[in-house]
Amino acid sequence: MATVVLLGTLDTKTEEYRWVHDRLRDAGCDVLLINVGTFAHGAELADIGADEVARAAGTELDRLRDARDRGAAMDAMATGAAVIVRRLFDEGRLDGLLAIGGSSGSSVAARALQALPVGVPKLLVSTMASGDVRPYVGDVDVTLMYSVVDISGINRLSRAVLGNAAAAAAGMAQRYARVRTETGTETGAETGGERKLVAATMFGLTTPAVDEARDYLTSAGYEVLVFHATGSGGRAMEALAASGMLDGVLDLTTTELADDLVGGVLTAGPDRLEAAGRAGIPQVVSVGALDMVNFGPRDTVPEKFADRKFLVHNPTVTLMRTTREEMAELGARIGDKLSRATGPVEVYLPLKGVSGIDVEGGPFDDPDADAACFAALRDGLRDTGVPVHDVDAAINDPGFGRTAAEALHRLIRARRTGE
Repeated sequence: MATVVLLGTLDTKTEEYRWVHDRLRDAGCDVLLINVGTFAHGAELADIGADEVARAAGTELDRLRDARDRGAAMDAMATGAAVIVRRLFDEGRLDGLLAIGGSSGSSVAARALQALPVGVPKLLVSTMASGDVRPYVGDVDVTLMYSVVDISGINRLSRAVLGNAAAAAAGMAQRYARVRTETGTETGAETGGERKLVAATMFGLTTPAVDEARDYLTSAGYEVLVFHATGSGGRAMEALAASGMLDGVLDLTTTELADDLVGGVLTAGPDRLEAAGRAGIPQVVSVGALDMVNFGPRDTVPEKFADRKFLVHNPTVTLMRTTREEMAELGARIGDKLSRATGPVEVYLPLKGVSGIDVEGGPFDDPDADAACFAALRDGLRDTGVPVHDVDAAINDPGFGRTAAEALHRLIRARRTGE
């Protein structure tokens, strides 16, 4: 029988959670209820009480109550909930997670939802689901359902919404439990489990290279996940690499690092290009689209960049060319990150252009800036044993993507066979 973990603040929403608990049982699921409310134990209903959640966060419930700091209490309960939820999953006692809440309850639940791997059912019914939802979703596959009305009692509308939520969570958990048992995979993937899983990064201006690489890897028997390097895409790929699901990474498009350095809108954060290295996953890396920093419409570009070179890519995207100094710093950062990788790494440098517009005669053509990046990257990897290959082509020229893909195939095969 599938087990749904139900997580919420029983100090304010006991009635609602009791109702959803019963609907999950009616749907054929076991239920484990975690209380993350700090001002009542909810002992008559909870399987895991608020005191245990507080201890998992390294504190005591009485201490949180006595401090009368709601923000600090919610932060501690979020930390403890994430610890407990992950432990339940690792013990095979969680097939899905369902949470219901307003702004505070949703923020606590978010930490627990994001502690679970991609593929594990996660559903949040929230009053906040129609606004900016990134704090609740993060970089994993959280399903959001807008509550329409506040989570305050069982009424005609909440009965419909919460009933659907319980049915959805039960169905997802039952499917997940069945497939996980059949395949032995924590993602619950029904197909492709026998194929090696590879992640690749792509941007509109590196698409030909990545398409060529993907075609080769697919024909070689890999399942290829392509991530759009728009900040959220890079973060999602890093999270997937950290989860241990990937067999290799083809990181041809590292453009998010430029946004992080200069202040563009598509940064994936300072830890981009590190998860695969920490996990020891084979990776082939290039410098795709480092020639650009991304902004929104032209009139949203900060005034301090007024004298820079721009290209209006479309009405909502403005590209700014990175300078020689910025490219040198980017090369140094990539070299430093890759020098710390614990798995096999190779770097491929497209000497005739790093994007579709950084080619001879193109709007972002700047060989000196590119050369500064290449030189700094080589210096950063000197004496590390990481091979750096110069390719006399632009990144989107025929052959570059396939060459990089062949290298990744070789690294993965060598790791598998111990060559």
